[in-house]
Amino acid sequence: MKRFLLKGVIKDKGRSLLPIIVVATGTMLTVVMYSWLTGIMGDSIRMNANFNTGELKVMTKAYAADADQFPNDLAILDADNLLTELKAFEPGVDWVKRIRFGALADFPDANGETRGQAPAIGWAVDLFSKESKEAGRFNLQESIVKGGMPANAGEVLISDELARRFDIKPGDTFTLFGSTMDGGFAFYNLKVSGTLLFGATGLDRGAIVMDIADAQKAFGMEGACSEILGFLPDTYFNSEKALAIKTRFNSQPTLAQNEDEFAPVMITLRDQAGMAEMVDYTDFVSGLMVFIFVSAMAIVLWNGGLLGALRRYSEFGIRLAMGESKGHIYKTLLFEALLIGTIGSIFGTVIGYSIVLYINIHGVDMSGMMQNSTMVMPSVMRTAITPTTYYIGFIPGIFSVILGNALAGIGIYKRETARLFNELEV
Repeated sequence: MKRFLLKGVIKDKGRSLLPIIVVATGTMLTVVMYSWLTGIMGDSIRMNANFNTGELKVMTKAYAADADQFPNDLAILDADNLLTELKAFEPGVDWVKRIRFGALADFPDANGETRGQAPAIGWAVDLFSKESKEAGRFNLQESIVKGGMPANAGEVLISDELARRFDIKPGDTFTLFGSTMDGGFAFYNLKVSGTLLFGATGLDRGAIVMDIADAQKAFGMEGACSEILGFLPDTYFNSEKALAIKTRFNSQPTLAQNEDEFAPVMITLRDQAGMAEMVDYTDFVSGLMVFIFVSAMAIVLWNGGLLGALRRYSEFGIRLAMGESKGHIYKTLLFEALLIGTIGSIFGTVIGYSIVLYINIHGVDMSGMMQNSTMVMPSVMRTAITPTTYYIGFIPGIFSVILGNALAGIGIYKRETARLFNELEV
């Protein structure tokens, strides 16, 4: 019987083609919308994590109190030993040393005199270790506009906007003015290996990316670092897992009872300024929009199934006249709805996934709308491909059609056979 119904759905295009097209369209839109919203929200959080917050962060207690000011005089002193301990404590997390700094970049003219100065914000990361993933987190290779990656000590990357403002080209040198960890003045000459365009206005105004060994020499921080960041293996931030690791680390007896201001303390992405609100807002908006869109598509498909079943009153009258039971008609109606919903959902998911994959690879350039933005957000928006992408479209695609047909079938099922015959005669 099921094979017979399947053949009927496939061959009777007048009855099944339009419903399948409607289901496929609704499923496709649901898949694309879900992936688009998830991608935009997730990429914003991930970009903040990669540049600033990490998913976990270890600092000294004193540094944590004023972390926004980059107080490197309160940095972690024995960073290598602490890094080794963290890798043993939670080997599934990628722990990396970072130095954050604010400084003044002095650009000389042809005579070596000051041509101009500009404030800069810098990241010192591990650029030269083979196992380091830092260049990928900062998307450095793809963000380079001119020149190339640093190949030797003393070479750095600067923002393309900063380079254009002072007519700096790869190979030129400049001096970085800052303060050492001990509070003294720091003067360090650096060579520009390339210029960067991150696509986030807040970063592109005056960013400098250098190797952490150069920053340790420049600011008198040998063996020290500002903070140690941890990155979970999950694609997107896993709040529960990060919280569990933080709680376990901070509850260690040697740390929980240590009142030394230079004792390490761990926080999560949510604990840092504005990130808890951003994560909660992201989850709320994403969930709300998906719920609204899925609900809207469910109503459309439900109505489609309802109308489709109601148009078949005459068919049901003939089948009743031939002796078929109401219960059997009702079951076949639901099974046909299941077939139509499944076929349409498969086609819609395949088409939607193809669109999602294309946008995920190529992205959509939104830089024109973000020229004055100060938030760390990617200018090229991409969709996210998650396990939910593969089944989210089936929710409205199958259940809504079945629900519509079920309601329509109940209306027919409760009516008298004689009345159906009268409608058939009319």
